[in-house]
Amino acid sequence: MFKTLVNAFKVKDIRKKLLIVLGLLLVYRVGCAIVCPGLNLSDTLDTEGTTFFSLMNMLSGNALSQGSILALGVSPYITASIVIQLLTVAIPPLERLAKQGEDGKRKMQFYTRIAALVLALAQAIGIVVSYQSAISTEVFGASFPSWVVSMGVVLVLTAGAMFTVWIGEKITQLGVCGSGMSLLIFVGILASSAQGISSAIQQSIDDPNNIWMIVIYVVAVILIFGLIVFMDSSERRVPVSYAKQIKGRKMYGGQDTFIPIKLNSSGVMPIIFATSLLTLPQLIISIFWPNSSAAVWYETWLGTNSWIYIVVLALLIFAFAFFYSMITFDTNDISRRLQQQGGFVKGIRPGRETADYLKKISRRITLFGAFFLAFIALIPSLAFKAIDDASALTSLINAFSATGLMIIVSVALEFDKNLEAQMYMRNYKGFLD
Repeated sequence: MFKTLVNAFKVKDIRKKLLIVLGLLLVYRVGCAIVCPGLNLSDTLDTEGTTFFSLMNMLSGNALSQGSILALGVSPYITASIVIQLLTVAIPPLERLAKQGEDGKRKMQFYTRIAALVLALAQAIGIVVSYQSAISTEVFGASFPSWVVSMGVVLVLTAGAMFTVWIGEKITQLGVCGSGMSLLIFVGILASSAQGISSAIQQSIDDPNNIWMIVIYVVAVILIFGLIVFMDSSERRVPVSYAKQIKGRKMYGGQDTFIPIKLNSSGVMPIIFATSLLTLPQLIISIFWPNSSAAVWYETWLGTNSWIYIVVLALLIFAFAFFYSMITFDTNDISRRLQQQGGFVKGIRPGRETADYLKKISRRITLFGAFFLAFIALIPSLAFKAIDDASALTSLINAFSATGLMIIVSVALEFDKNLEAQMYMRNYKGFLD
């Protein structure tokens, strides 16, 4: 990967794009450091464990806990993208629109932006209502009514979320880093990890007994990192043959290829969606009924460190892993295309039998991928139940959660593949010239 990056910087066009990307990332991180006027979440926001706010804080690089103007980060856009994808499966007009090429893709992106705007506004209102104590009426040396400051904070946070969407789309348009939103998440996780490591080092200096715990945790992180890389690159290859066809004086087909089915085709999306869905009721209850018996009951039985939460989270991850696999890997469509192109799986009849065969393989592969995702997602909750909250491991677990490591690995591999593709395209064009 580092060799590819060095070679890419030697090419003028690619180097220019990479410098623009670095500039946009710098603007994003500067925005994450600018505190929103009238908002002080540093002493009131609980970002420990795997709550809704802790997930948002991790994706934004601790911008939420600092109360910055870009505190919402990419969370509204990610949630909007997932919702639009689910609606595409459920609503036939949206499904037809998604298959209309570039024009349909632009319209779907427009709908995603609108949904992201609505979700950003809702999340900003939720933060302001949930943390009224964090709203300061003293802004720029002048005193304002509380409702005026609250409206201003909501507008600033919503505008910051849409500015983040704009930065992510600009990075995507450059075409050197894959998804710009993924790269923003990548940078945010690295930033929050740096702060967690700094806190753990400081605690180790105060208490030398934490050093051995940190060493053990670092070894565990390296093993988990290797497991994530192995699982991310694992795939089942279904062999496919194409019948020979004679058109005019030329013969086509006759070659053998394969259909790659990734072990973890859905990536980290089932974890993010399951966590958001499970913690969303807690967010709503904390907004409208903060001190009610329902809030106490939910925190006791479905809190992030309860056993019921761990079991329900695992079941939701399994459900969303299978659902996401059905969306991304349509066996009926693949079987139909193979039959139209004269392709077939050896020993399996084209058509419905091929679709059933691919579906059977996909379900088995998804089952192992779901087990892996559940294991990755439950590591922080199990670790928090096993250690003391004051331990240096708490800071490290928040800094290097298994979910964060999985996102980092996925984005890094995608970035490397896109850079290699850019280099190959340039060499191919140079050869033709």
